[in-house]
Amino acid sequence: MQYREMKDGTQVSILGYGCMRFSSSGGRIDIDKAEKEVILAIENGVNYFDTAYIYNGSEEALGTILDRCHCRDKVNIATKLPYYLLKNTTSVEKLFKEQLRRLRTDYVDFYLMHMLFDLNVWNRLKSIGIEDWIAEKKRTGEIRNIGFSFHGDTKTFKELIDAYDWDFCQIQYNYLDEHTQAGREGLLYAAGKRIPVIIMEPLRGGKLVDLLPDSAKEAIHDYPVKRTPAEWAFRWLWDQPEVTCVLSGMNSLDMVSENTRIASDAAAHTFTEADHELIKTVKAKINQNLRVGCTGCGYCMPCPHGVDIPTAFRCYNKAHMDGRFSTILEYIQVTSLRKDSSDVSKCIQCGACEQHCPQHIQIRKELQNARKELQPFYARAALKIVKKLVKTK
Repeated sequence: MQYREMKDGTQVSILGYGCMRFSSSGGRIDIDKAEKEVILAIENGVNYFDTAYIYNGSEEALGTILDRCHCRDKVNIATKLPYYLLKNTTSVEKLFKEQLRRLRTDYVDFYLMHMLFDLNVWNRLKSIGIEDWIAEKKRTGEIRNIGFSFHGDTKTFKELIDAYDWDFCQIQYNYLDEHTQAGREGLLYAAGKRIPVIIMEPLRGGKLVDLLPDSAKEAIHDYPVKRTPAEWAFRWLWDQPEVTCVLSGMNSLDMVSENTRIASDAAAHTFTEADHELIKTVKAKINQNLRVGCTGCGYCMPCPHGVDIPTAFRCYNKAHMDGRFSTILEYIQVTSLRKDSSDVSKCIQCGACEQHCPQHIQIRKELQNARKELQPFYARAALKIVKKLVKTK
């Protein structure tokens, strides 16, 4: 297993165990099965385990497994605070104590604000005293490192990075999302400030393996270096020294064995020029199936009326590839829930964007198509409820 360094000097495995996808049976996590997989991962050098309060049964399962096997001291636990469910630091404290109980531990190595997506949300947390609460937990050792997980655009990510003295952060990043969400630009920005970056969704929830178009699979199959699609995706990430740890939701012994094998010799700066060309080819094959040929270059921005055009098209394409419902939720999160909403409903068809698009996309027409896909009537109704929940009005 290869390791990279966190801000406090902790050496973490470049492969982290994502505990959201523990196997379940009858709606309950199969503890015995998960235990075998977790122990094999630990034996093979994995020492970073990621869970969250809202992952149904996950914290309790991880805590039970580590307690059974007496290996709490061999791993780093990362879990997350669902700030969107809380109103004040009293409720934060109560929930945190519940997490410690579930995890059967008296401290958390890496604690994240779960799904920060807007600077205004962080400012609201500051207004209820979250900074003092964090400082006290770090003083007592109950929290060793503080960070946040992020879904949103690069600009917002940079603002959040600069808003606090974070110990680490977590972003969605893979070769298909290289220039969307926080993206490579955000990755390099965080690394430039010596903030370690944990990667989630390295395989887009398995889509970069199971749902690759046949032409992309053929390109990988015909390449002289024989690797699976998953291995190419992992190695592309680990080739970048700014990537600290890559999470994988492993739920079989075979998956644990294969992923730890790859992580045993993956190193930065080992991709050849031909390797990079293969990834470009695979991306091009995937993009042939997209609804809009948007590259995310941003030449159409800024929209004079505040529409985030690249994000609208990214999610429109993603709904076709990854599934509509999950993408609608993501789109609401990264555009509509922000204090200054940037969703497609703000488009007035002025056409300013089309004058600058190097792909000559009929942006106004495609934005209306995206709106039908991403803002159906039930999503608009749900948005009103969610806005009240996260209190971004």
